[in-house]
Amino acid sequence: MKTDKGREYCLIVEGAYLTESEAEHALRDPFIEDWVEETGRFRIHNMGDIEVAPGVALGSLGVVMLDDRLFEIASNDPEHPLTEHKARGVADALRRQDMFDEISVEPREESEESAEG
Repeated sequence: MKTDKGREYCLIVEGAYLTESEAEHALRDPFIEDWVEETGRFRIHNMGDIEVAPGVALGSLGVVMLDDRLFEIASNDPEHPLTEHKARGVADALRRQDMFDEISVEPREESEESAEG
């Protein structure tokens, strides 16, 4: 019997962005703007303080381009991978920000992680 306990999840998002950098700005900018409205300022070290969803810091998320307009958003912190619950929380937050056309939560492919060597 297979279990999803401990399995890493990611978000697959689609949007009108041509590069990873554009998609990363689309991910981060609304949360940074909210932070500035609340605190009055932003410094790069605040990326770890800004929570996208409970237990998920904005600075821990990375963006990888999969195809034209298609991106993967996942944790870039191996100590704190996205669980299904956290990934769904991030997806809900992104839907509220309305920066991506399509957002889905999927198990992360392990082949990319274990391909070192």
